[in-house]
Amino acid sequence: MRTGMFALALGLLALRWLPALPPGAGLLAMLVVALMLLPFRSYPLAFFLLGLSWACISAQRALDDRLLPALDGQTRWVEGRVTGLPQQTGTGIRFELADSRSRNARLPKRIRVSWHGGPLVRSGERWRLAVTLKRTSGLLNFHGFDHEAWLLAQRIGATGTVKDGERLAPARDAWRDTVRQRLMAVDAQGREAGLAALVLGDGSGLAAEDWQVLQDTGTVHLLVISGQHIGLLAGLIYGLVALLARYGCWPRTLPWLPWACGLAFAAALGYGLLAGFGVPVQRACVMVGLVLLWRLRFRHLGAWWPWLLALDGVLVLEPLASLQPGLWLSFAAVGVLILAFSGRLGSWSFWQAWTRPQWLIAVGLFPILLVLGLPISLSAPVANLFAVPWISLVVLPLALVGTACVSVPFVGEGSLWLAGGALDGLFKGLALLAGQLPAWIPAEVPLGYWLVSLAGTVMLLLPKGVPFRLLGWPMLLLAVFPPKTSVPHGQVEVVQLDVGQGQALILRTRHHTLLYDAGPRSGPVDLGARVVLPALQKLGVRQLDMMLLSHADADHAGGAAAVARGLSIKRVVGGETEGLPAFLGTQPCTRGERWVWDGVSFELWQWPDAIDGNPKSCVLQVQASGERLLLTGDIDRAAERAFLASPLAVPTDWLQAPHHGSRSSSSWPFLQRLAPTSVLISRGRGNAFGHPHPQVMERYRMLASQVYDSAEHGAVRLQLGTFQPPTVARGQRRFWREPLP
Repeated sequence: MRTGMFALALGLLALRWLPALPPGAGLLAMLVVALMLLPFRSYPLAFFLLGLSWACISAQRALDDRLLPALDGQTRWVEGRVTGLPQQTGTGIRFELADSRSRNARLPKRIRVSWHGGPLVRSGERWRLAVTLKRTSGLLNFHGFDHEAWLLAQRIGATGTVKDGERLAPARDAWRDTVRQRLMAVDAQGREAGLAALVLGDGSGLAAEDWQVLQDTGTVHLLVISGQHIGLLAGLIYGLVALLARYGCWPRTLPWLPWACGLAFAAALGYGLLAGFGVPVQRACVMVGLVLLWRLRFRHLGAWWPWLLALDGVLVLEPLASLQPGLWLSFAAVGVLILAFSGRLGSWSFWQAWTRPQWLIAVGLFPILLVLGLPISLSAPVANLFAVPWISLVVLPLALVGTACVSVPFVGEGSLWLAGGALDGLFKGLALLAGQLPAWIPAEVPLGYWLVSLAGTVMLLLPKGVPFRLLGWPMLLLAVFPPKTSVPHGQVEVVQLDVGQGQALILRTRHHTLLYDAGPRSGPVDLGARVVLPALQKLGVRQLDMMLLSHADADHAGGAAAVARGLSIKRVVGGETEGLPAFLGTQPCTRGERWVWDGVSFELWQWPDAIDGNPKSCVLQVQASGERLLLTGDIDRAAERAFLASPLAVPTDWLQAPHHGSRSSSSWPFLQRLAPTSVLISRGRGNAFGHPHPQVMERYRMLASQVYDSAEHGAVRLQLGTFQPPTVARGQRRFWREPLP
């Protein structure tokens, strides 16, 4: 039976890697084959097919509930109920609508909307809103966060921007929102948002600096309600009943073990309800319930039984959970602990039992974090040694007591004040540690090296007596120090990142790296930190030879400061030095400057009559083995006319469309002279500027230029000097991604 349960889990997890969902006839055939295999006791294959079939059916239902293409970009009046906890943003509020409907249009059941400058919105209210609807999408970069998959896993079928609205009905059953308002109103020594995250699972109030500290120290799980918090509360209740029974204080007429398990599970469910009972909390409650059931009736089956049953239970309830990193990390962490604590002779001392799990989890989760593309905290084992007991034994009990007694004078507010002070002290300690050892983003690792590293990790988790166990260390280190993928001499690897309505391109020769523009920044949203810097680190870049900022507009240079803080930069050149941070030491763009890196030539150009802004963009021409690339920034028609008189105005293989394809650029004489074979456009999907303009796209079609648009293709990678077609991020098929146009 255990083999069948394992096969069922594999079938459910296989959904994550499907390039496309099978058609209805294929699903029916899989179900029929699975049912036919059951009488012949071919349980592994039968359960695998059953799991895969159910996962595909559930995923297809989620895909069918997405916004219809015909409604994309339309503004409609939508009526629905606010669900979850609305999140305050820098410029407004963001929330989700459930049971949404609109006259003469079928809408998804759940819509995620943003209201810039909107009024106070509370959970449970009914609203009628004028919403500009958008199909679920997001930035798509190689090895980057897949926002489209995240939205599907949340079963959000559309996003939108609210233009206007009216409240139809007041909040009903909005007790979680009321609790949050009370938590945010008390004095918790400046850590009210942290307590709201710990008690309610609402981390929207945490500052970006706090999230960065938690990521750098590997302690994000402490402020996001997870299995640890649910299990801790259940363990405290179970331990209290066991302690009372041991000293004769528990009623003898009541068997202590069933009551301990029942009360512990009730406490877990209560905490889960307080936290909103999202998918991670559901996963934790299922696991706690199965562990308690195992303790009550099935201890003879071993510790792996509840782990496997919990994994199957979570995936059967929500097959799309496999798209979220949390499922992989939580079950991998528990599996590591089971493997570490089972099969060993003798007992560990208190010091060993306290310290070893942190180091074992750090080693065990390393290949999982690596394959998921997540940052790896080097200080996590040390940080969690004191952070886990501090949160578990001090902050969380005080926060829960304070929340339960918030209406009791002195008791509730006093407990929350103490909890906030304890949390503030923890953050200060973690910040010091993060300053010394920030999170590490490893370079891309080939699949073969990752598999060897995974095998080495498993060997290290085995008991000491296992032969050749220490060989796991060099096997593990293969992923830490993978072979560098060098660019051939005379060629350039060019990556146009998907940064929305902005621009950032990475150019790598054999021994040098140049960044052309650094992505946009708008308020707290800095894509230089979120996209550009991680992409450079994933490529193994630890130092930039040059950062070239075409001009000072925020959509091109907004992320420059974040990149400069994260990497060493030898030289910064800009079309405009005004408006850029002084610490960058930006040098002005010099027309006619040429240099050669590894057999590849680079040359700069700038319109000398430009005063400021877009026309002053610094243009870069790159030639590699006869293939040309021209990066133009945001030059306009006047600058294009001046460019035609320069020696760089020659036929070009690759052209970065000036000003994101704006009508004010890409004039016909300019395009005729360059005659680009291929065109790169970097822009945001459904942007307010209407980029690229239809007239500009028509000119490219007349020239038979192949257009690669970041809004449709995601990131684009090409090897300049080979005359080969590029690779696009959306070309890696996944069932939740829209196919290429």
